[in-house]
Amino acid sequence: RVTGRVDVYPQGGRYQLYAYGIEEEGAGELYEKFLRLKARLEEEGLFAEEYKRPVPRFVRTLGIVTAPTGAAVRDIIQIAKRRNPYIRILLSPTLVQGEQAADAIADAIRRMEKASPDVMIVGRGGGSIEDLWAFNEEAVARAVFNCSVPVISAVGHETDFTIADFVADLRAPTPSAAAELAVFDYTWFASELASLGDTLYSLMTDRLEDARTRLDLQKERLLHRSPAARLRDLKMRQMRAEELLTERMLARLASDKRRIPDLRNSLITSMRERISDRKQRLRLTAEHLNGISPLMRLKAGYGYVTDAGGKRVRSVTVLHPGEDIRIYFSDGQTRAKVQEVSKRNNPLQEE
Repeated sequence: RVTGRVDVYPQGGRYQLYAYGIEEEGAGELYEKFLRLKARLEEEGLFAEEYKRPVPRFVRTLGIVTAPTGAAVRDIIQIAKRRNPYIRILLSPTLVQGEQAADAIADAIRRMEKASPDVMIVGRGGGSIEDLWAFNEEAVARAVFNCSVPVISAVGHETDFTIADFVADLRAPTPSAAAELAVFDYTWFASELASLGDTLYSLMTDRLEDARTRLDLQKERLLHRSPAARLRDLKMRQMRAEELLTERMLARLASDKRRIPDLRNSLITSMRERISDRKQRLRLTAEHLNGISPLMRLKAGYGYVTDAGGKRVRSVTVLHPGEDIRIYFSDGQTRAKVQEVSKRNNPLQEE
């Protein structure tokens, strides 16, 4: 609200307003509409962080929803191609200003969604609140919220905020910044990839060299600990021991040849004693074996009983009356038929 006086400049025929005071009264009808829609959509949860999808780090296909002409689309394409010459760019042209712009933007978002880009930039260049108003409409907000592709909002300049900014998965202050956020720097990526490749190659080379060193050490240890090496070492030790023993024996024999007859007699005596001892032990062993021989038991009056099939009978419980059996004695065998089977605790006890 401006308070002052109006005057006329006669030479130019122009009216002039001399203001005495200026007071702000209200925020404007459009701004009030903006606040009401923002509050309602926020209450519905369209701005909630839990619905925000992350923008892919390595984007191969970029979708753009904006006017086909103008600085915004040129800036996005130029920056995207500069950052990644191999990026695939899809454009869904639309009106971005006017009464029909909101529905056109919503339709363009849905068309772009069908093309399945990795990420989508929705926006336009700067302007007044009236110029940007299409991005404050509910149709655009719901199209952005329902889109299955991550959406970056890039409307106006850094100080401009629209409903689309709050609904989008990511807000960029300008269309140029949106391209920077959406497209990774291929030069940096290639350099980083080469650096990582060099680091990986260096690490693998070091690990392989370390593995070869450890393998060589293990081979050496295995060679020293292998049965063949141990046998070879034992054989060498045995040969050396035999050589030393031979040398000592030759030295002893050479030093005292007169002891040979005595040693011979001593050896003969020792051998005779050992042979006599072995004969005595063999005789005792033979007598022991003879004592436990089954034949000796048979000679003592015991018998060896088998069934008709030759299987040894150890108990009367396996016999049945009328069954054929064989009884072996020390001087022969006989066949018999079982007449009766009775079980007693003492088989030698008379009835």
